[in-house]
Amino acid sequence: MGPWVPPRLMVITSAVGVVVGGSVLLKDFIVGHAQKLDGKIRADGKIVIVTGANTGIGKETVKEMAKRGATVYMACRDIARCQEARKEIVLESLNKKVYCRECDLADFNSIRHFVSEFTLVEDRCDILINNGGLMRSPRLSTKQGIEMQLGVNHMGHFLLTHLLLPSLQKAAPSRIVNVSSLAHTRGRINFEDLNSEKEYDPGAAYNQSKLANVLFTKELAKRLQGTGVTTNALHPGIVKTEIGRHMGLESSIMASIFVKPLLSFFLKSPEQGALTTLFVALDPSLEKVSGKYFSDCRETKVAPAGEDAAVARRLWVTSERWTGIQENASLEAAAPC
Repeated sequence: MGPWVPPRLMVITSAVGVVVGGSVLLKDFIVGHAQKLDGKIRADGKIVIVTGANTGIGKETVKEMAKRGATVYMACRDIARCQEARKEIVLESLNKKVYCRECDLADFNSIRHFVSEFTLVEDRCDILINNGGLMRSPRLSTKQGIEMQLGVNHMGHFLLTHLLLPSLQKAAPSRIVNVSSLAHTRGRINFEDLNSEKEYDPGAAYNQSKLANVLFTKELAKRLQGTGVTTNALHPGIVKTEIGRHMGLESSIMASIFVKPLLSFFLKSPEQGALTTLFVALDPSLEKVSGKYFSDCRETKVAPAGEDAAVARRLWVTSERWTGIQENASLEAAAPC
């Protein structure tokens, strides 16, 4: 017989076990079960661009691409922070073909300059990962006067993608990966106040921008049919990164002491958050898959609003106008030879 255990202690121990076990199960449900990309899949010889690459999911994506042999361009707003991240990535990956380039998604001139500089040294782009983003920020505007979340999360990437289409075509089969979010399910494209000038709600603006990512992916996939260039969107999961810096948790003592540690337990790490991005960007089974949406390395359905072809077309035309792209220019660039 084992040692005698007081009944009350047994009850407490059992309760703790239930709580711990339940918490682990809940964490698994929230975080998901994305599998690591097969280590045998390489990216040798591929030229990759990752936006928002100096921190969080973007940094982990660059690191893994570098480990697999790719040449990676880190498109970042803050070059000093980009250089810091690059040093760490090069040391860990032992791959020196990782480069920092300035690209401020809140400034169309910066985006155009980035593409101009990129095309001077590279004649193609195998993988474009539109990862950079902003979440629930105060009402701010881009250099061109666009509401910041819509401007950075959608319009900036819309322009960048269009300018890189010739480079992507030269590398076909090539891929465009758009990092969206489950938040798209709560989004609505408010054409009556697309720029949030009449009324601004940080959450609604973020949800709208993430829905725009999905609609852009769907419409772009249609227009790229037959070119060898595919495009897919994804939800990385609820990840502990700097994108949530505007959530207000830093300013509240109670939130810092109690809420942040609790939330951190249920959040994915940046490394886990990058898994679906890497899967969509590199997995051989997706070479001809386009216009789809992924979560936890599996294709999944988007919200009904993300399937609205009429809204996608209208958003496309609006985005062309706002970014200064000539009508039909992107279609001509993507037309099969």
